[in-house]
Amino acid sequence: MITTTEIVKEMIKNSPLLEDGLAKGIISYSALARDIKPSLEKKLMKKVTRGAIVMAIKRSSQTLKQNINIIEKIVSLSSITVRSNLTELTYHNSDTIVEKHKKLFMLSERKNNALYTLSQGIRESMIVVDSNMEKDVELILSDEKLIKKIKHLSSITILLSKDTINTPGVYYSILKLFAWSQISVIDMVSTLTELTIVLNDNNVDKAFSILKNYNIQKS
Repeated sequence: MITTTEIVKEMIKNSPLLEDGLAKGIISYSALARDIKPSLEKKLMKKVTRGAIVMAIKRSSQTLKQNINIIEKIVSLSSITVRSNLTELTYHNSDTIVEKHKKLFMLSERKNNALYTLSQGIRESMIVVDSNMEKDVELILSDEKLIKKIKHLSSITILLSKDTINTPGVYYSILKLFAWSQISVIDMVSTLTELTIVLNDNNVDKAFSILKNYNIQKS
């Protein structure tokens, strides 16, 4: 049988602004309980006291605050790398594309500080490179089917702790900030200790400022 606490948690989860406000401790439990009481009773199909709702909200907010404390320890802004002048190219996968990826990797090795990132999915491969390698990519993959090319991109790479893989909500805590600020994420690439977010050039300064000023992300 579904409980008051379970429904309250679901309501909070479905509202990012509410979730963030509770995590920061800036929302009145009593006022929120009064606001959600009609919807909660409709879902439970019975009357619920405001005190029971307040207790359910309090339990949920304590979990949110604990998650924030964990994220503070594993997300560091002391090592953020911003790169500009990037291009993303996406190709259909084929029987011949893997060998060409090897050629591109070897080419990038010969170019000092050149960015070359490859993400190969089931049906397509996505390549992010410095724009000065764009023509090389198109030449080497000239026989492959290009799905889309996006120019004028930048990337923000954030250093993460190794504990990230065992901590829920780390990527969400970062990406929700961009969603609230109407910043489109073109792509995202992650390794064990790095998260790279690819954005349009005109969004990178705003995105960096948001990350820098967000209070849960302090080294």
